[in-house]
Amino acid sequence: MTRFDPKQLRNALASYMTGVTVVTTRSTDGTLVGFTANSFTSVSLNPPLLLVCPGNHLSSFDIFAKTTHFAVNILAEGQEAVSNIFAGSKEDRFSQINWTPDQFGCPLIDGAAAQFTCSLQNRVEAGDHHILIGQIEHYQASTKRGLGYCRDGYFSLSKERQSEAAAQGEQKFICGALIEYQDQHCLLREPAGRYLPAVELNNRSGARTSLLDHFNGLGLKVRIGPVYSIYDDVENGEHVTIFRATLLEKPALDEVELRTISQLSPDDFSRPVNADMIRRYREEHDHNQFGLYVGDAVRGEVHPSGGGGDGGKSATF
Repeated sequence: MTRFDPKQLRNALASYMTGVTVVTTRSTDGTLVGFTANSFTSVSLNPPLLLVCPGNHLSSFDIFAKTTHFAVNILAEGQEAVSNIFAGSKEDRFSQINWTPDQFGCPLIDGAAAQFTCSLQNRVEAGDHHILIGQIEHYQASTKRGLGYCRDGYFSLSKERQSEAAAQGEQKFICGALIEYQDQHCLLREPAGRYLPAVELNNRSGARTSLLDHFNGLGLKVRIGPVYSIYDDVENGEHVTIFRATLLEKPALDEVELRTISQLSPDDFSRPVNADMIRRYREEHDHNQFGLYVGDAVRGEVHPSGGGGDGGKSATF
């Protein structure tokens, strides 16, 4: 058999750009284990199968070699720290992250781009690794982009898009609204989830007029109130202004959904930035203290506005 220098071979294989996952399981005595892996592959859709390859160098190898269930967490952009914890930390890894157990007790990592719960379908010994083929019993997926890895380290498609947009000088101007009707909130439905009514502008000016024209076109009679959020969604190349507004008549459109404020769930929204805004909106509505958010889609400050506010408070919506 031809022998290679393991370090040089590993370096050559690392030229292949992959996503990053954390594979987790629970031993028979309840011990939680997990490891960072880019050796993850979709195998089949019917039946739904995937595979991961734990190496015998892992401290948790014996547990994975005997497991009957495991979970695969595809990490999202921004979860480099989670990847590093499961790649190198010798401490209690699960005390350093937020997670929830799946139906078999395997940890699902909060904020992951996708999560898969698997039953072991087959186990194959392959050199210094085992190939675990899992049948997918349940999965969850978000709209987040996955975290990438190559020989030179982590990479982010969002950062690539940001650089490209900056180089081309592209930016969209978006205007939308949080619309109240009595003690309810007005949402629009699409197959991917709920979303806030919004319209693209030709430039920064004329936001209120353009938004009113948009609502009139939808058959919605709306009174636009104060600005609620101004932020740059760099990932999508958008400058966004969100108003608070009041619906004057109950709508008759099938696409319009009315919910009480307490029924608003961030998980219903197809875009993470809308979900974050709804979390803040619910909190401020409960206290009747609304602020003006200024920042980007990740971090900014909430300034005092009509109805009170918590001035100068750092926030993520």
